[in-house]
Amino acid sequence: MGKADLLFRDARPAKSAKHLLLSPTTSSLEQHAQMTFRIVLLFLISLPNLALADPFSCRAVAISDGDTFSCQTTENKRLRVRLAEIDAPERKQPYGAEAKQALSALVLEKQVVLQVNEVDRYGITRARAYVGGTDVNYTLVAQGAAWAYTKQLKDHRLKDAETLARNMGKGLWQLPAEDIVAPWDWRYAGRIAAPQKTKPSRTASFSQFGGG
Repeated sequence: MGKADLLFRDARPAKSAKHLLLSPTTSSLEQHAQMTFRIVLLFLISLPNLALADPFSCRAVAISDGDTFSCQTTENKRLRVRLAEIDAPERKQPYGAEAKQALSALVLEKQVVLQVNEVDRYGITRARAYVGGTDVNYTLVAQGAAWAYTKQLKDHRLKDAETLARNMGKGLWQLPAEDIVAPWDWRYAGRIAAPQKTKPSRTASFSQFGGG
């Protein structure tokens, strides 16, 4: 190699520090791959929670009361479902049997699509339910078979349906006024009225033996 060649080779511009920083290296590519893997992993971990919010279908196999039923999924899993945002009369409450029959007519032995609101601490699935084009929760309130449950209310159409059913005297709204009791008030009254086990008083014991 001649001197001219050496001079020409030495005259070639060296790579700048900026250029070196911008050029992809093996370590930077590995870091990028690791970051991508972590993001994908976090997404996959979150999938069960996302699936819970997605509507799914099951078959109603048993009715407990006016707003609760059991459902069999395609995976042969049995769910206890409580209709969200509404509250039907309790079984021993006036119109309780009729409310249970109203729910049975809508869902029993039918494919029900559930839009889950939550699964509570007791494992009960709280959901909006649909059969074909029928909104089960809304229909029960509109028929006068349930109240809109204001403590959980998100769909205010339910309250409008309750008002209309009340004004038209549908379902439970045709009962005598003294028998129209909201289920939450009925349950509260039942807890208050539950018999309390108390020890006999000392005075009562003395009285039994002629004591004063």
